[in-house]
Amino acid sequence: MTFTQEVITIGLCVLGTMATRFLPFLVFSSRKPTPPLVQYLGKALPSAIFGMLVIYCLKDVSFVSGSRGIPELIAIAATAALHLWKRQMLLSIAGGTACYMLLLNLFF
Repeated sequence: MTFTQEVITIGLCVLGTMATRFLPFLVFSSRKPTPPLVQYLGKALPSAIFGMLVIYCLKDVSFVSGSRGIPELIAIAATAALHLWKRQMLLSIAGGTACYMLLLNLFF
């Protein structure tokens, strides 16, 4: 890429990021109530995304060969335990990821 192309690419990335950050505040005024569909999506999407992450992480795991699947299952159990204990999505994801990385690097 030339320097001009790099500057244009970075500018478009900044513009896209800023648009997605500011657009909800422009579309949904604080004076009007939030539409029911948006409220429903706010409640349903976090769990759906979490489920999609679990499926994505397990799509290439072979549970029948060698020790594969053991670190994944332990990390999933740690993630579930953390979530049931603290009810914090970010803590659950970060704790499960850290558990998985430690298991892979130290034991498997």
